[in-house]
Amino acid sequence: MFARRLLPSIGDRAIGTITSTETQLLVNAWCEDAKPRTVARAFGTMRAIFNFAVDRELIGRSPCRGIKLPAVEPIERTLIDGEQLAKLANELGPHGLMVYLGALLGLRWGEVAGLRVGRVDFDAATLTVSEQVTRGSDGGSALGPPKSHAGRRTLAISAGLAELIRRHLDERGVAGDRKAFLFSDRCGFHLTYSNWLHRIWQPACKRAGLAGFSFHDLRRMNATGLVAEGVDVKTAQHRLGHSDPRLTLGIYAQVTTEGDRDAADRLAKRFLRATPTPPTRSL
Repeated sequence: MFARRLLPSIGDRAIGTITSTETQLLVNAWCEDAKPRTVARAFGTMRAIFNFAVDRELIGRSPCRGIKLPAVEPIERTLIDGEQLAKLANELGPHGLMVYLGALLGLRWGEVAGLRVGRVDFDAATLTVSEQVTRGSDGGSALGPPKSHAGRRTLAISAGLAELIRRHLDERGVAGDRKAFLFSDRCGFHLTYSNWLHRIWQPACKRAGLAGFSFHDLRRMNATGLVAEGVDVKTAQHRLGHSDPRLTLGIYAQVTTEGDRDAADRLAKRFLRATPTPPTRSL
């Protein structure tokens, strides 16, 4: 994206010579052949570069301020219930625990794939995210730390989830191996996303009647559930590993029908305490 969208336009320019007007014209040009979501991603990369330059005092003001972007329509995702979640877990077999780590803790796939036995503290009832599987520079999978400080976090786990994890480790026979991955390939190495997606996830979703459902949808379910249950934004931000709390509400949390109905009932209770008296008509 950087090479296609940014380098041809500003790659040979001194960073301090680029103006807001030029930036707006560049965004307008992108809109002619790219979807709004693609334009937003490209602009986000550009804005991060200039924000870094401002932080390092290389320029005094970012030319990305005040830029008008095309409206991005939110993507409606399916939110499944507990019964569907259990059915999907059963279809996944040895990998069934993964859906509960996604739905109950909001973990990304790479964070789940990077979990080791030693990161689960059953006495404290916590789980620590300190590694994740990512796509390497060669296109393969690589194991490394979370991308941000917020991504490295320790989360409380419920007694029910702890029992599921304990049972999973016992079935795999790795309960005493702190360095072992919770989920691994046949050789004990961490999972690779493409192989797991096509051979394990997609067939299981199809069998469960959830074709098209993605692992990231579990994370959206978690965020929506946190909001629906009245969990404060700061706590939700920590549990999801977001650096910016706006991501917690703006990107993942979907407005639920139940939440909308609850809001209507609460406002009615507050403001409709007495039925207004209709005006009398004069004859």
